[in-house]
Amino acid sequence: MAHVNPPYRADHVGSFLRSSKIVNARRFFQDNKITRAELTQIEDEEIAALVKLEIDNGLKAVTDGEFRRAFWHLDFLAALNGIEHIKAKAWSVEFAERQPKAETIRIVGKIAFSNEHPFLEAFSKLKNIAGEHQVKFTIPSPSMLHLICCVREANYEPIELYKNNEEALFEDIANAWCDAVKALYERGCRYLQLDDTSWGELCSLEKRENYAKRGIDLDKLAENYVAVINRIMQSKPEDMVICMHICRGNFRSTWFSSGGYEPIAPVLFGKCAVDGFFLEYDTDRAGDFSPLRFIKDQTVVLGLVSSKFGQLEDKEVVKKRIIEASKFVSLDRLCLSTQCGFSSTEEGNILSHEEQWAKIRLVCEIAKEVWADA
Repeated sequence: MAHVNPPYRADHVGSFLRSSKIVNARRFFQDNKITRAELTQIEDEEIAALVKLEIDNGLKAVTDGEFRRAFWHLDFLAALNGIEHIKAKAWSVEFAERQPKAETIRIVGKIAFSNEHPFLEAFSKLKNIAGEHQVKFTIPSPSMLHLICCVREANYEPIELYKNNEEALFEDIANAWCDAVKALYERGCRYLQLDDTSWGELCSLEKRENYAKRGIDLDKLAENYVAVINRIMQSKPEDMVICMHICRGNFRSTWFSSGGYEPIAPVLFGKCAVDGFFLEYDTDRAGDFSPLRFIKDQTVVLGLVSSKFGQLEDKEVVKKRIIEASKFVSLDRLCLSTQCGFSSTEEGNILSHEEQWAKIRLVCEIAKEVWADA
């Protein structure tokens, strides 16, 4: 019998390399050479082509590749009530080699989710395109809003509403995501992924030290982030699956954090009530599998296949690592995926489209050889 509930034995993180038509159309729109309606039409057509490729290459859950976004997170965050999208002098964290466009967000009013949020229409369009196929939708974790505005920003000054009242801030953030989940569910979303690089930063001993020097209580921060996620999980309908993807950065095949999961494992794996974790595990930067001993009953999707480079992993090496991980989490609660998406920003990672699909096929092939229900 096939494994029917997400996450699937062979799964993926969500973003795919943009087609040339998408890249050109977005540039033409920015240059006022085509209308918003014309851009949307091209996006619809290219997402339909992408969905077919996802199915043809063996995936059970399809995404829109994040084709309608410039960034995996800022597009969603900036469209929330109370949030302003602004230019910046530099990106909020420093990647190893290349830097994204210098943009960020800031809190300017009461944080809330609006039923006019563009991601609702984006989901509905994807569901219509996908037909009977399972849709997976990705949005940033609520932790990202707080991390970008209040932690990474060394000169953060809360607005009057949240001054000396961080409890109210986290309450509004939680309510915004609960409302987003409810609105997506009403439109048919049953498989949602929260993307989160905050935990990747908290795995880094260097970043932990730097934040601690600024007086940030990292243990309290972690507890607050988990509490917000658990509020969302408590409010979601029973037939909706929500997973979290944890990443150490993914821009043009580079990264910004290193460090194993041990510093965060007790609070995150032990207390966070998500249905599953998509965990980066493609390089030594993510450490070993021993922190998985803190996992309770969540599914763990092992990101053992890199999305950063085109060279294919050795099947037997990947299968051996899955067996190693099963010493900490039983094999029936493990799955396999790429370590991250292929295009967390519209620029994309440094590999070809064919190399991207070869990676997806490799994940599917290995899953079928490891799990009888893949």
